[in-house]
Amino acid sequence: MNTVIIQLNTADSAAGAFSLFGSGNINNDILILALVIVMAVVLAAALVVLRAMRAMLRITMPHVLEEEKAAKMLAKATRRAGLTTWWNKLLGLRPISEEKDLVIDHAYDGIKELDNPVPAWFNGMFYASIAFAMVYLCVYHVFGWGPNQHQEYEREMAKADQARQEWLAKAANSIDEHSVEVDARPETITSGAAIFTQNCAACHGNAGEGGIGPNLTDEYWLHGGEIKDIFRTVKYGVLDKGMVPWEQSLTPAQIAEVSNYIITLRGTNPPNAKEPQGEKVEYAPAQAADGEGEKETTGEVAQHAI
Repeated sequence: MNTVIIQLNTADSAAGAFSLFGSGNINNDILILALVIVMAVVLAAALVVLRAMRAMLRITMPHVLEEEKAAKMLAKATRRAGLTTWWNKLLGLRPISEEKDLVIDHAYDGIKELDNPVPAWFNGMFYASIAFAMVYLCVYHVFGWGPNQHQEYEREMAKADQARQEWLAKAANSIDEHSVEVDARPETITSGAAIFTQNCAACHGNAGEGGIGPNLTDEYWLHGGEIKDIFRTVKYGVLDKGMVPWEQSLTPAQIAEVSNYIITLRGTNPPNAKEPQGEKVEYAPAQAADGEGEKETTGEVAQHAI
């Protein structure tokens, strides 16, 4: 029994392999092919009968075909004449036979002037521009329904600023300990001060004077005092000293902000400062200059953060 079923399945598979239209059933394909052939034969027969009837009509009633041909030619000529008349009116063209009716009653040195009117298309564009100007004036200047050029400028500038902020956010989150740079902008320092107060003040003091953690206001550092060193320390932490890594809690942009805020704490000499720890660091010239230049302005930010 299994052998018979296998043979039937094999036969069906073979029939499907020879399918013409992809239906999987050769009988259906043959039926479809037969219908297509019958439709083609019927269409060919209809064309033959039509040609035979026209031949009979040409022999028995030739005047009917002549009238039909004349009617088609007359309709075509009428349509062409209408299009020509419309085109001439649009362009303001006049036939050469009417030139004598257009001559103005004056001449200069034998030169005559024709009274050619302004073309219709030009008048149409002229009046359309007047209508457009009136609508534009009402929409943008009278009723204020549309934005004027100053409002459009402000809107475009807002879009550009939003795109810039998005780009800066992406660029800031791509910062690492190799690419971070000193950023003394007030908004960066303010954001860094808020992050420091929320996350770092518990161990380093509100003013960076030190506590459980080391003093951040002197020139002595355990793991480097440059901006890249501070970023690396905040990002990866110092587990053997009890400092957790903040890379899972803060974004790279936030780590850069708090690192730049820590830079501004140099030389602020807060009260109750912890004794120096680590090695004395000679700051890079750019960062040293930034530290001196920002001491007065960022000192106020540090005081507000306390």
